[in-house]
Amino acid sequence: MEPEKILKKLKLDSGVIEHLNAVSDTALEIAEKVKIPVDKQLIFTGAILHDIGRNITHDITHVSEGARLAESLVLDDRVVNIIRCHIGAGLSSDEAIALGLPSGDYMPETPEEKIVAYADNLTVGSKRISFDESIKLFEKKLGKKHPAVERMKKLHREITSWMI
Repeated sequence: MEPEKILKKLKLDSGVIEHLNAVSDTALEIAEKVKIPVDKQLIFTGAILHDIGRNITHDITHVSEGARLAESLVLDDRVVNIIRCHIGAGLSSDEAIALGLPSGDYMPETPEEKIVAYADNLTVGSKRISFDESIKLFEKKLGKKHPAVERMKKLHREITSWMI
């Protein structure tokens, strides 16, 4: 099923749709700039569907609910993985369990997974923010020494290195 049809079927609210469109625009811009091979269609599909779990819940479990929903829609496993691991720059299994998620791997591994997670972090609602603004939000929410802050910085370094 095409991503747009999935979004219509799920009846996500307009704010979520605006966010999905903004993240997909950012992700595709990044995909155009990187010098490594990436699957742009996969990036678009993953980005436009990354928050489908928000039709069930708006808390952190939207990632596991979204992955479950994507599996029930028989979406490509690569899309399911993008949905599962788009939070921050990933979550360790221990962090996931502490946040109430099912145990499992929530770390982006492929370039496509990393690009969508990164683009999501550069998007607040439908507004694009800078990497520095994103880090400040992470630090304010989690604390400067939280491992997610360093993971986000590492993800930024990795993605920008692909652009050189």
